[in-house]
Amino acid sequence: MGRALLSHFLVLSQSSTRFTPSPSLSAFGTKYTKPHSLFPLNRSSTGNSSRCCCGISLTEPAAAPERPPSSIKQRIVSGVQPTGSIHLGNYLGAIKNWISLQDTYDTLFFIVDLHAITLPYDTQQLHKATRDTAAIYLACGVDTSKASVFVQSHVRAHVELMWLLSSATPIGWLNRMIQFKEKSRKAGDENVGVALLTYPVLMASDILLYQSDFVPVGEDQKQHLELTRELAERVNYLYGGRKWKKLGGRGGVIFKVPEPLIPPAGARVMSLTDGLSKMSKSAPSDQSRINLLDPKDVIANKIKRCKTDSFPGLEFDNPERPECNNLLTIYQLVSGKGKEDVKQECENMNWGSFKILLTDALVDHLHPIQVRYNEIISDPAFLDEVLADGARKASSIADVTVNNLYQAMGFFRR
Repeated sequence: MGRALLSHFLVLSQSSTRFTPSPSLSAFGTKYTKPHSLFPLNRSSTGNSSRCCCGISLTEPAAAPERPPSSIKQRIVSGVQPTGSIHLGNYLGAIKNWISLQDTYDTLFFIVDLHAITLPYDTQQLHKATRDTAAIYLACGVDTSKASVFVQSHVRAHVELMWLLSSATPIGWLNRMIQFKEKSRKAGDENVGVALLTYPVLMASDILLYQSDFVPVGEDQKQHLELTRELAERVNYLYGGRKWKKLGGRGGVIFKVPEPLIPPAGARVMSLTDGLSKMSKSAPSDQSRINLLDPKDVIANKIKRCKTDSFPGLEFDNPERPECNNLLTIYQLVSGKGKEDVKQECENMNWGSFKILLTDALVDHLHPIQVRYNEIISDPAFLDEVLADGARKASSIADVTVNNLYQAMGFFRR
């Protein structure tokens, strides 16, 4: 989820891509047993307060978790911001993986439009981009008979819960967020809104609102999920258990503490102009990314001009060849081939031959998505109904969570 939740995930059914949770979940938080605990975020012994200790591996995923002996599906939530064009990194790192998840899990996929206003934005563009993003979700294969698709701002409980969580969030936790430091430094203090500082609390609200079991995360979002887990533990300690029961509630924990999930490949699709930078909507050059709706000639031109190197042959995992590794990974993911198959196919190729191969694979993979997108976006009534139905389903879950927290926090409810 830029700040896409999660971008983006777990254990999938037999023939599907496998995703796995972190083997070291205890690194995210502590069990709060001391009444005067300061509830700090975990830090390394060196004092680096922004270090994430989540223990997630991209190359050696942990063993699959055992599913509980219940017919109730575990829940996953994720979303993408409606800012800029949805690009290959959003798709391969998040959206493409949702298709398998929806068969195994209770899934909610939403357009995180409230996150899109933390920096200056075009109001007309926000409206259009929100609908476009929803249409792309469906065009990529999200099935509304299996997953709920909705717009974040259409479920008011997101903002409501954010305010309640804000009262329990130490300001020091937010000041340590790396993205806030980076973006505020670029924008300048006078131009930075409060929302840029507090959006991790909204992100926590997005996750905790639906009692999520798993959250798909990319490398750049691990710190935010760490904060979410810490905040869930903090609220459970402050207001849950017997304290909640004395107020007439069911007692116990108020929030599930979600576990992180990350795909073993494709979690970070890199820029076409810099193999060390993540493909991003905010990059100034459109040449740095492949947008899902780019026509064939644009894709061909971007691949033709993308950054390469002068080494002979092609290979994965050479730290001196980040662009080579990135382009091979993209080809592997869009072609559906295994890493070894791609290695054998491409190891003796020159860049000219490989770029033609990659372009054809990208065009073939994206063409049916683009056709389906055009069909969906030309039927606004259908799209409106999908989003309205998704918001109704999401609200039925979210309202229970918010009402429980109001009760646990001692509010007089009508």
